[in-house]
Amino acid sequence: MSDVLRDATTEKVVEIPSPRSALDADAVKVAYRRWAAVYDALFGGVSALARKRAVEAVNALPGQKVLEVGVGTGLALPYYRRDKQITGIDLSEDMLERARGRVSKLHLSNVNALLEMDAEETKFPDASFDIAVAMFVASVVPHPRRLLSELKRVVKPGGHILFVNHFLATGGVRLAVERGMARASRSLGWHPDFAIEGLLPPEDLARAVIRPVPPAGLFTLVTLDRLDDASESLVA
Repeated sequence: MSDVLRDATTEKVVEIPSPRSALDADAVKVAYRRWAAVYDALFGGVSALARKRAVEAVNALPGQKVLEVGVGTGLALPYYRRDKQITGIDLSEDMLERARGRVSKLHLSNVNALLEMDAEETKFPDASFDIAVAMFVASVVPHPRRLLSELKRVVKPGGHILFVNHFLATGGVRLAVERGMARASRSLGWHPDFAIEGLLPPEDLARAVIRPVPPAGLFTLVTLDRLDDASESLVA
């Protein structure tokens, strides 16, 4: 079933593509409590290059205050430049415990905090960060557009928002496989059938920098400039 929003300028109802199977916060917590102990071994390898590419992109951007959304077990944390000040959030306390252990073991003094928090409704003041990077979160949260809106709120105008994620294929065998896997969304803890249009409205999709990343373009890196508030209102 798709979500709908009303366009304030045209009064038209706009349909937002959404995965077939809904996830909620409790389902995500249960799934990642189960995955926490084996997450690095099962998913760390296949996602490693995508995480590194996302961090490389963050490191190349101006600004020091970085929010990592979906920090998980902290796999990406060692790759940030030490002049970047990192705050990580995740919905799974089980994953965060492992991330804190990684920070302690590797003496990552530039990691300021690792917090259990809902990415769709964080507790940070407006314009708290120069950069926000969401790693494999867009296909997990119940309402991806709310995630995007929240990141626009907490990132300063002139800052940057990045997503690295798996998005639904547009055709071929992979599309059929992803549609088939969608029935297991609650067990997996993410949506295999998540389309990029479910995250980015047309105006943001048109201006985003979108790059496939290894392996085999399975993941995508999206970079979106945070416009000033007046410009955001014009494109919204």
